Amino acid sequence: MKSVILEELTSPGCHICKAFEEFWHSVEKDWPNVTYKNTSVITPEGQALVQKHMIFASPGIFLNGELWATGGFDRDKFLQRLKELSQ
Repeated sequence: MKSVILEELTSPGCHICKAFEEFWHSVEKDWPNVTYKNTSVITPEGQALVQKHMIFASPGIFLNGELWATGGFDRDKFLQRLKELSQ
């Protein structure tokens, strides 16, 4: 199983960010190959991601450094993409 890096770009008070994080923590035991990282937009690193990827809505969800979704997420599509990247 290939390693996958999941990074969530969050902003303070973002309800969708919190929902994604809770969803991820509910399934992460099934994905031992995935490393999760939470980055806030108020950090210099977060600001760099915002500018590089032109993100206007939180969360920004990155898989292996590639922007996968912003402003929301589809659980089934997310898990399908994880499956693809893990093979």
